[in-house]
Amino acid sequence: MGRFKHEGAESIVAEDGRVVFYLGDDERFDYVYKFVTAGKFNPNDLAANMDLLDDGTLHVAKFAEDGSVEWMPIVFGQGPLTAENGFASQADVLIETRRAADLLGATKMDRPEDIQPNAGNGKVYVMLTNNSKRKADQVDAANPRAENAFGHIIEIVEDGGDFAATKGKWEVLLKCGDPSVADVGATFSTATTANGWFGMPDNCAVDSAGRLWVATDGQGPKATGRTDGLWAVDTEGAARATSKLFFRVPIGAEMCGPLFSPDDQTAFVAVQHPADGGDDWEGFGRPSYYEDPSTRWPDFKPDMPVRPAVVAITKQGGGKIAV
Repeated sequence: MGRFKHEGAESIVAEDGRVVFYLGDDERFDYVYKFVTAGKFNPNDLAANMDLLDDGTLHVAKFAEDGSVEWMPIVFGQGPLTAENGFASQADVLIETRRAADLLGATKMDRPEDIQPNAGNGKVYVMLTNNSKRKADQVDAANPRAENAFGHIIEIVEDGGDFAATKGKWEVLLKCGDPSVADVGATFSTATTANGWFGMPDNCAVDSAGRLWVATDGQGPKATGRTDGLWAVDTEGAARATSKLFFRVPIGAEMCGPLFSPDDQTAFVAVQHPADGGDDWEGFGRPSYYEDPSTRWPDFKPDMPVRPAVVAITKQGGGKIAV
């Protein structure tokens, strides 16, 4: 699947049974990828699926100004991926995935992190966390802001709803940040409240209703004045691009890995490194150490240390968390 800073590998079975993995390279000016297996998934034969990842094609995305996206195969001997450019085999191409993508002319993105396909409608959501190093002359349609402090989210519609397709359409679903500050250029819907906007999208999930759930990494007193957390974003109809706060993590923590049970009655979230820092937070105002942490979440007991945790969230009285 290539050598780069993998931020997850979200999988889905395509129409013809092949398995597609969406992959982000978590670095400024790097790329969005997908891997399509050569073989097909057999739900009735576990042994037949064991070697699916051994053979397939890695692709990298090129986002055009006209709103089209092309998934370009990263294959030795095709295009510039030849011995003349320093590649001796497919192994070389995969070891130097970033250089191969450079030569293919893929679109340099603003820190691609989690990439989530929606099985219900053939759409794919790309979390782009931020890129403060993008200059004004480096702006393009898919990365529309210089010094992109708050990140954005791209929505891809694969041709025919087929996740194995090599072409599709794309558009920016959200430019993140505080929509009340004109210079930020955020594009949440007007129905989004002061608590509903967010920045630094990182991990994400899609529920059975097609709603996008976005976990953030990097919000804090200097950047946004709030902690990280999980937000629900509508993606269809009149409510499209409306975001609502669902769960906020403690001081210093990052929200990771949201996941819903199949019946949407339980949301699982991972709260990573709570109490990391603290000198910038009003009410604490000093460095956070093990002996003097900025929070003792989740136990809040003086004899218990702060701890990361996986949290299961359910609705009071039961039922789907969001309808």
